Amino acid sequence: MSLPRHGDPIAAVATAPGRGAVGIVRVSGKNIKGLLQALFSRPLRPREATYTPFLDAAGQAIDQGLALYFPAPHSFTGEDVLELQAHGGPVVLQLLLARCLQAAAEMDTTTQTPRLPGLRVALPGEFSERAFLNDKIDLAQAEAIADLIDASTEAAARSASRSLSGAFSQEIHSLRDALIHLRMLVEATLDFPEEEIDFLRKADAHGQLSKLQQTLQAVLQRARQGALLREGIKVVIAGQPNAGKSSLLNALAGAELAIVTPVAGTTRDKVQQTIQIEGVPVHVIDTAGLRESDDEVEKIGIARAWDAIEGADAVLFLHDLTRINATEYIADDALIAGAIAQKLSKTVPVIDIWNKADASVAAVRDTGLTLSAKTGAGLDDLRRKLLDVAGWQSAPEGVFIARERHVQALRTVDAHLDEAAAHLDAQAQSLDLLAEELRLAQNALSEITGEFTSDDLLGVIFSSFCIGK
Repeated sequence: MSLPRHGDPIAAVATAPGRGAVGIVRVSGKNIKGLLQALFSRPLRPREATYTPFLDAAGQAIDQGLALYFPAPHSFTGEDVLELQAHGGPVVLQLLLARCLQAAAEMDTTTQTPRLPGLRVALPGEFSERAFLNDKIDLAQAEAIADLIDASTEAAARSASRSLSGAFSQEIHSLRDALIHLRMLVEATLDFPEEEIDFLRKADAHGQLSKLQQTLQAVLQRARQGALLREGIKVVIAGQPNAGKSSLLNALAGAELAIVTPVAGTTRDKVQQTIQIEGVPVHVIDTAGLRESDDEVEKIGIARAWDAIEGADAVLFLHDLTRINATEYIADDALIAGAIAQKLSKTVPVIDIWNKADASVAAVRDTGLTLSAKTGAGLDDLRRKLLDVAGWQSAPEGVFIARERHVQALRTVDAHLDEAAAHLDAQAQSLDLLAEELRLAQNALSEITGEFTSDDLLGVIFSSFCIGK
């Protein structure tokens, strides 16, 4: 799994780009003591902050700050780690990084050897990748680092923190241990077919497999909830001009994000805002009114509206109650409904929303939701409906953050266990197939924590991290 570059010492600015009160330059490598001697006039005590000047090659001060040295293996990456904490100006941090690279390349006058050969700027996520490769964290915990940084709601941040602490990994390890035990029973039966003892029957293999499947379903359900906290759902507001789409977006967001006027066609492009409902991120997209138009700019906006609809997880089809008895309006609504149905998968829900209840004497509709974007009446019902559509269950304690790849891996495990159960019922005729399904289930499970994975997968995962993590 290790690549040649994994042996290189690495350095990077570990704090976010831009100006700040404090910035950090981080160095990680198998032996960075020579670099410490080149940068500082006195030795650094392990895991103790030392206030010191940071000098350039000419001995001039770049800045003053704290230097911390973490000898291997007691560091985040499992290698020797140096952190320079300075004032958070981007120029200062780049000067410190350049000084580290320069000092590493300089020749030691006594030994004529580089102080730290091969020191280079880290790739995105390479510090976390080193921590994974050196068994400081598993792959699910490494992903949780990025998810904690990217969390868009408090619930998502808390769930990512639980995954980072190992809660999700512990669930996976528990499933793996139970699966390994069951595999041992099957392998024993295969290895000693002449024995009269039926290992599988006496060990209650059926019961163990059934319990394993039940536990897997519980983990899968929490993983789906965790993936929802991470990804959220994309909700597109669609409908004819002047149905109140922009007003609904503003009402849900609690801010005047979109321009609202009585003029049809005011919205020319998509306007997006992420809101949270019980901690679930909901990405709401307001679109141009759907109609035939000769205006070139409006036609582009309408085309983008249809593109947004095709990529939606749910569509709010907004109707204007004040025009609900107008023949032309009804006909256009029917055409739009048909077009939406053609573009969307049957699994994508379309929710009928009857807006402007405050200005209409029309009766409450039998289907969909009736509300007023102007007064806010009915918005709570809409929020609850969106959570139902997303599949969210009231935030159970202990939900861990998860990714779609985790959910897919657990579904693969579930499919293999279903096949294993079928072969177990057949017993003697299918023991080889039973053993193979259990092996494949364990491999799929181990992909989550990285115990069974590929370099290609690691490259995809860690390349999405920011530099310095």
